[in-house]
Amino acid sequence: MAMLVSCAQMQAAEEAAFARGVSAADLMDQAGMGIARAISQLILPKGALVLYLGKGNNAGDALVAARILSGEGWKVFARLACPVEQMKPLPRAHFEALSEAVTVVGDARGLDFEPGLPLVALDGLLGIGAIGPLRGTMADMAAEMNELRRTCHSKTVAMDIPSGLNGDTGEPCEGAVIADLTVTVAQVKTGLVADAASRHVGRLAVVSLRERDECSGDASVELITPRLLRPILPLRPLDAHKGTAGRVVIVAGSRGFLGAAVLACQGAGLVTLVVRDADYALMAPMCPPEVMVKPVGDLIDVLEMKLDALALGPGIGFDARDAVLRLLLEARVPTVVDADALTILAEMGVEMLEDAAGARLLTPHPGEMSRLTRGRDDLQKLDRRAQVEALADRFPGHTFLLKGNRTVIATQGQSTWFNSTGHPGMASGGMGDVLTGASVAWLGQGLLPHEAAGLAAWSGGRAAELNTGGCVSAEESVIASDVTTDLGRALGELKRGAF
Repeated sequence: MAMLVSCAQMQAAEEAAFARGVSAADLMDQAGMGIARAISQLILPKGALVLYLGKGNNAGDALVAARILSGEGWKVFARLACPVEQMKPLPRAHFEALSEAVTVVGDARGLDFEPGLPLVALDGLLGIGAIGPLRGTMADMAAEMNELRRTCHSKTVAMDIPSGLNGDTGEPCEGAVIADLTVTVAQVKTGLVADAASRHVGRLAVVSLRERDECSGDASVELITPRLLRPILPLRPLDAHKGTAGRVVIVAGSRGFLGAAVLACQGAGLVTLVVRDADYALMAPMCPPEVMVKPVGDLIDVLEMKLDALALGPGIGFDARDAVLRLLLEARVPTVVDADALTILAEMGVEMLEDAAGARLLTPHPGEMSRLTRGRDDLQKLDRRAQVEALADRFPGHTFLLKGNRTVIATQGQSTWFNSTGHPGMASGGMGDVLTGASVAWLGQGLLPHEAAGLAAWSGGRAAELNTGGCVSAEESVIASDVTTDLGRALGELKRGAF
C-alpha cells in the first residue's frame, strides 16, 4: 500500500528497522537500485547523468543508482556540494567505489554534453530531514538544476523529495528544485501530493523497501500504482466472448463536436454509440469499424436498451438538455458523467444526484468542478483532495474524479486515490474523452466506479508516457488519439509491475 506518511513517521519507521538489525547499507542499496530501475523505465534513451550530491545518505542513494546506470551505458558526472571527505561514511564509500566511472565537474551549465541524448540531473542534495530555506551551496546547485531544465531542456529526477520542498505540507521554499520525476522511497510523503507541490514533483514513482513498507501513516489515502491496481484488473476467462466483456453505450457527439464521441468510443470494448438521427450521417463515417453507431429519434430510447454501463456527455451539446438530464437520473446502470452532461447537472443543481437511480462516476476538470460547486464558497476554498472527499461524503454511492496534474478520486467508504502517471503534454483537447471511454469500459466489465476510475486514470497517463518514449520526453507531441493507441501497452506494463 502506497499510503501517505509524514516525514516524522517515515523517520520513525527507519529507526525501528535499524533497531531490528536492518543495516543502513542494505536500505541504501535497495533504494538506489529502485531509483535506477525507475529511471531506466521512465526515461529513454540512455544519456548523461549529472549527480548533485550533498553529504547525507540521499547522496548515497544517488551513487548506488549511478553505479547501476553506469553499467547500463549512462555517462555519469558529479557536482559536489562538499568535499568527498565531508560526506557521511556510506555515501563516501559509494563515491570512492564509483570514482573511476564518474567525472567530477564544476558548473554543469558550461559542459558540452553529447547532442541528441537525454541530459538528466539527479537531485541528491537533501532528504526529508531537511527543513527551511535552501542556503549557500545548496541554493546555488538547486538553481543550477532549474536553469539547466529551463535553458537546455534537461530533465530533473528528485530522490524521495525535491530539495527545498516541505515533505509534510508540500510548500516549496524559494528556489526549490523543480523535478520532472520524483522517485520516493518506501511510502509517499504527504507533501508530494499537496496542491502546492504540483509544479515541483512531476511524475511520481514509489520504490518499495521491504523493511520500511510497514509504517504508521494515513491509510485513507493511496497513490495509484500497479501494485494497487493489479489485484482489481479483470482476468477474462478462457471462454470469454464479446457478450461477456461488457455491453457499453456511449451517448456523445453533436454537430461541431463529433470528435469527442470518436475518442470516447476508442477506449472501450463492445461499444454502441447512440446519436440523434440528424447527426448519424456525419458520425457513422468517423467512427472505428468496431463501433456500432445507433441513430435514435430521442436519446431517452437508451433507457430501453440492454447495457452494462453508460457514458454520457462528451460533445453532446445542450440542445438535448432534458434528455441528458433524464438519462443521468434514470439510468439504472453505472454511468460516467462527463463534459456537457456535467455542465447540465451543474445548471440544474448537483443536489439532483440524490435522485440518481444508479452509481455515477463524475469526471470534472477544474472548470467543471468550479461549476458543480458554484455558490458553495466553503467547497471552492478547499484543496483538490478535500473538494472531492466533501462531495463524495455529500453524495454517497457516487464517485468523483477531479482531473488535473495529480488526478484525485474519492468515494465514500473508499480510500482516496491520487494518480501517479502522465505528463504536461496531456494538457490538450480530448484527453478527458479518452478517460470517459476507458472508465466506462471497466464499468462494463463489472468494476466498481472507484476501481474503474483508477484504472482509467493510471492507464491513460502511462499510455501518454509510452507514446512519447518516456514520462519526461517530448511531451509536446502527444494528442488524445495517440493515447488510445497505447492503452494496451500501458495495461501490459501494469501486469508486469511497472512504475
